[in-house]
Amino acid sequence: MKRKFYTEAAYGIGILALALGTALMERADFGMSMVVAPAYLIYLKVSSYLDWFSFGMAEYCFQAFLIIVLSIVLRKFKQKYLFSFLTAFIYGNVLDIMMKAVNLIPGTGIIERTACYCIGLFVCAIGVSLLFTTYIPPEAYELFVKEISAAFNLDISRTKTIYDCCSCIIAIALSFAFMGFGHFEGVKAGTVFCALVNGWTIGQCSKWFEKHFAFADRFAFRNSFN
Repeated sequence: MKRKFYTEAAYGIGILALALGTALMERADFGMSMVVAPAYLIYLKVSSYLDWFSFGMAEYCFQAFLIIVLSIVLRKFKQKYLFSFLTAFIYGNVLDIMMKAVNLIPGTGIIERTACYCIGLFVCAIGVSLLFTTYIPPEAYELFVKEISAAFNLDISRTKTIYDCCSCIIAIALSFAFMGFGHFEGVKAGTVFCALVNGWTIGQCSKWFEKHFAFADRFAFRNSFN
């Protein structure tokens, strides 16, 4: 018998998992997830001039841009896109807290970094799969994939993989533009690896959750986010 899992709880846990996973991958320094790599590069560039500009700020600024692109592609703007930006804002602030907490982890050797990368990648996948189950609009990355796959009747895992690869390409272009030709920062071997396996990992996490839990709403707010 499946256990009940409230979608509102999935939303909160999903945000925490995404923030923690992203912070762990940044700590590993093998390359950021291709999803957040563009925002990370923007953070590195802007913070070199404005020291108060954080990774979290770069995240919700970039996601606001992504929501605009989504509206142009679908030729419509929905109320839930505003809630998606609110999610991005919350996530960005939680990310800044997680970054400070993860930086307290001792050790900078290859073993510690590899552990941070692997755990971070897996925790991010858990966070994304949980956010896919909730009616509360996820941050713009997940919303973009969800809306595009629904609008064009595409498999969500495959759409996620394609989006990840496109994001990786954008991040590489930004790395060249911001850091100078031949010098990569934020986009490394771990970024490419994540682009190839992230969609599959999220799909496996989603299947596990669907097998063991029955997701249900605790509050009657679903129609408010349409």
